[in-house]
Parts: sequence; C-alpha cells; structure tokens
Amino acid sequence: MFELHWPAALLLLPLPWLMRWLLPGAALPSTALQVSFLPRLEQLQDTTSQRAAARRRWPFVFVWLLLILAACRPQWLGDPLPISISGRDMMLAVDLSGSMEYQDMLLDDEQVPRIAIVKRLVSNFIAEREGDRLGLILFGSSAYVQAPLTHDLVTLEQLVQEAFVGLAGRETAIGDAIGLAIKRLAEEPARSRVLVLITDGANTAGQVNPLRAARYAASEGIRIFTIGVGADAGQSRLSGIQDPSTDLDEGTLVDVALATGGEYFRARNGEDIKAIYQRIDMLEPALRDSGPRRHARPLYPWPLGLALLLSLLIASVAVYRRRHAN
Repeated sequence: MFELHWPAALLLLPLPWLMRWLLPGAALPSTALQVSFLPRLEQLQDTTSQRAAARRRWPFVFVWLLLILAACRPQWLGDPLPISISGRDMMLAVDLSGSMEYQDMLLDDEQVPRIAIVKRLVSNFIAEREGDRLGLILFGSSAYVQAPLTHDLVTLEQLVQEAFVGLAGRETAIGDAIGLAIKRLAEEPARSRVLVLITDGANTAGQVNPLRAARYAASEGIRIFTIGVGADAGQSRLSGIQDPSTDLDEGTLVDVALATGGEYFRARNGEDIKAIYQRIDMLEPALRDSGPRRHARPLYPWPLGLALLLSLLIASVAVYRRRHAN
C-alpha cells in the first residue's frame, strides 16, 4: 500500500508561484532605438518570448514537483507484521553508589565487586524479556533515567554495561529513584506497573522519603520489588570487615515492598539473584493494546534522484548553449 508519511509537505507546492507574485519583477533596460513600428515589434516579441519562457519553465516545474514528492516521504507499506501484545512494563533501578565497589560477592567461585555481579545478572535478565518493555534508572546521590521504557533490549543491555560506580554520585538516593520511576510508570496500564529496585545500602541522599514514595506508588497501582545486595557476616573475604552489609537497610526495603504489594529479596551471591529474577518472571503478563505494524519501504530516493539528474541535465544544456552562443 502506497502512503505519504509527511503529506503536510504538499503545502509547500505553491511556494515558487507565491514568491513570484509577491516579489517585484526585474527591471528591463530601455531601448535606445526608436522606430515607428516598435509597438508592433514589441507585441510580436512578447508573444514569442512568453511561449519560449513557458517551454523553459516546465523542466523547473517538474523538478520542483519531484522535490515536493520526495519531501512527503513516500513509502510502500507491506503486509501487517505479527506482534505480541503480551508483556510487562518494568523499570529497573540500579544503585551505583560507592559501596557497590565492595568485593564481597561470589560468582563462579570468584570474589567480585557487587556492581559486577549486578551488571552481569541484570543483563541476563534483560536478554530474557522478549516482548516486554523495560526502562533503566541509575541512582547514587541523585537519580536519573538512563533509558525510558523501550523494546530495544539490546541498547538497554549496552547501557547497563557502560554504567560505573559513582556515575550518579557516591551516596544513595533510594527515595528519588522510586519517585522518578513513578513518573515514568504513571501513564502505563495498571496491571503492568512494576519497579525492580536494586541497592546495597540505606537512603542517605535525595529529597524524597522512600516510604512516602512507596505509599504514593501504591496509590498509583505500582508494585515495587526490592533487592538488597551484599554478603552476610563471615561470608566475605574482605580483610577487616566482619559484616560488609552493615549499611543495608533491609527494614526500609521490606516496608517499601510490602506497602506496594511487592516482595523483598536478599541477594548474597549469584545464585540468589538468579532465583529472584525467576520469581519476578512468574508475574502475570499484562495485556497492552497495540496497533498493527507494517514493514515500510521508503520510496523517496527515487523522486529525489530523478530531480537531481534532471537538474544536472538542465544545467548541462544551459552551459552548452552559452558556449555555442559565444
């Protein structure tokens, strides 16, 4: 099916004639030869010149029509593509505070920083969310949206890998992250409003109280699943640190989850996080209305290329005539 993607460009069609009507005409030099039959000669010349000018004008008119057609972005729409209308709208909020550098997590029997294991397993989680829309919030001393809700999971996974500790500051603004997620999820279908918040500390920065934000999220029908990251006492090999998760405020994370009908999970190692994501994956998918999509094949290069070739031909003819006239 043929379609003009930008039909409003047709409004530019009368522009050359409008400019010709509005702008004053070029002044003609007065003749120095006065003869008795000059009026008849001028009338004959006007008739001949008007016909010649009309013939010379048509190629330029055709070029202008081709340019307007190209500006309308013509395209050929194929058959409707099969799409899935089942999926979730989920925001992922990842903590990038300074404590995420602690190497107290076990992954493949190796001691790794918290951020390393979180990035790896969040990436695996994203890769398995085919049909879902995911967004990414990064927070430290402040929170910001790294990616809005999108089906482009490849780009989202790349953004997760490019994140680093301290990108948003060294402190932990849990309340701000929840508030920002509420803004992004407020207009989404009620059954698909989900926030997964991953942190290893307590709320030490920001302007929003986490519990107050959680109550507002509950009023908006947003469920929050909180994940506390950090090893237990004696589990870490960090020298001089008896309990690396001392700063983890599990009480607040539990209250935030319960206030919204979600759940709190504790991630002490890679196996825990895998089990957590499997539990979240058991959520019932929400149905989301979606219009049919078609594969669009752009056609604008054809009129644009033809206009270029015709312009080159007109210029070549003009140069040829000028050289032979001299």
